[in-house]
Amino acid sequence: MKKFLWLDDIRNPHMSVWRDQYIPEFESQTDEIIWVKNYNQFVDWITQNGLPTEVFFDHDLSDIRPIPNSSLVIASDWNEEMTGYDCAKWLVDYCMDNDLDLPMWSIQSANPVGRDNINGILNNYKKFRNK
Repeated sequence: MKKFLWLDDIRNPHMSVWRDQYIPEFESQTDEIIWVKNYNQFVDWITQNGLPTEVFFDHDLSDIRPIPNSSLVIASDWNEEMTGYDCAKWLVDYCMDNDLDLPMWSIQSANPVGRDNINGILNNYKKFRNK
């Protein structure tokens, strides 16, 4: 059974448009997709369950919530936003502290700089582990 940890505040991995594009190997009878939407949920899930088979990263994770009776949303503490890059840094530290290889990863972020930063830190750790 494969466990796919999907980090994204907006894209629902259970919708076929995202699942089919990013997780084509998903087998609904045996595999599980876990959707976490922010840094705390990401850290909590891995801390409680261990490493998944694969992690899917979004970079820009916003803490937004709807205004009641309105189509508007408000953001809280933009200056303290934890990103997918912060999650990737935490994952590297977790793997270093526990002498683990990284799980496979993919990035569905539309932010090209964020995508490069996430790939950079994960690839650097992978090179370090392979020495």
